[in-house]
Amino acid sequence: MHIPDGFLSPQTYLPAYAVAAVAWWAAGRGLRARLDEHLVPRLAALTALVYAMGLVMLPLPGGTSVHAVGVALLALLFGARLAFLGYSLVLLLQSLLFGAGGITALPVNALAIGGAGALVAVGVFRALRAWHEDAAVLLATWCAVMVPAALVGLVLGLQPWLAQRADGTPLFFPFGPAVVLPAILAPHALLGLAEGALTVLVWRAARARRWQFT
Repeated sequence: MHIPDGFLSPQTYLPAYAVAAVAWWAAGRGLRARLDEHLVPRLAALTALVYAMGLVMLPLPGGTSVHAVGVALLALLFGARLAFLGYSLVLLLQSLLFGAGGITALPVNALAIGGAGALVAVGVFRALRAWHEDAAVLLATWCAVMVPAALVGLVLGLQPWLAQRADGTPLFFPFGPAVVLPAILAPHALLGLAEGALTVLVWRAARARRWQFT
């Protein structure tokens, strides 16, 4: 789901950096008061797990790939704010160490996956938890995959319109939403179900150890 460097126009990533900077600052406010000797190692362990999940790339036809997201796991266990910060760190490390994503694409990836994904996961879980907790975790995870995938697809699909040469040729990403959205959403719909099942298992293990929940 990562957007790599070179796919986004400056008209996209420069404003996104401004928005992301405000979001990172707001998410980090008062963070020191919340972190303690119990939360820090748990957050570090789960962030490392999410980092590893994102490195397993499943190839798809057309030369692209899909991978697990993991932001719902962080959001359901630690809240949307810590999930956003933790996933932003994951994205930064993946882009610097493995070339997954990129520096210019970092704010869009962070806002779409770490920000929107975390908020959606927490919202869906809280809305459905009273009905069935495991089902709420599964659906929250699925939505936390699909909503960022849709946002990423829309951002990519707008690039031909945002930046083009005088003859109308796109300067960056060449395909519109009609092509991008189905190509992104279809595989992630299946991925979201598999990731949801994994998240339920980790959720149960964490609950058995009385970890902190949202």
